[in-house]
Amino acid sequence: MPHIALPEGLPGITSGFAFRPETAMPLRELAEILLRSPGSLSSAEREMIATFVSTRNDCYFCQTSHSAAAAHHAGGNYELVDAVRFDYPNAPVSAKLKTLLAIAGKVQQGGKNVTSEDILRARQEGATDLEIHDTVLVAAAFCMYNRYVDGLATYTPMDNPALYDEMGARMAHEGYTKPAGNAAARA
Repeated sequence: MPHIALPEGLPGITSGFAFRPETAMPLRELAEILLRSPGSLSSAEREMIATFVSTRNDCYFCQTSHSAAAAHHAGGNYELVDAVRFDYPNAPVSAKLKTLLAIAGKVQQGGKNVTSEDILRARQEGATDLEIHDTVLVAAAFCMYNRYVDGLATYTPMDNPALYDEMGARMAHEGYTKPAGNAAARA
């Protein structure tokens, strides 16, 4: 049961967004920029960073919905996304992405945990300053999003994988700036 009177039937962050639309707009725009804007990291890679952080933060709503978004960006490859979530050093992703995930994991623990050596390793694998910046910001933003969802004890359906797949498809193909439609209402 949510800690405050959130709109009923809207899962996760969508209920917080509906409760306070004026704060929803910049949070949606931030997600759109971080996860879908043009860049050298693919949207699938950026979604995997968000999913990895959300998994480490034990935020079921975010890790499940963003896993689905990452999988939809990666041609439906949930196995790849799960490999990154649970064992990124052995996941079949680039060495560069692995170094960025290591940085994201340290940001999730606390920003001061990121070391010059972590950045050097990422650069040695070809990471640019923009990719390092965006990795840190995705990780920091998802710590905030995760705490927003869980701190309000939002409604989080745990028995409806199709709902999360539908949300992930919408996020991957339509983006973050439009309020959720029927998928959230049917939760």
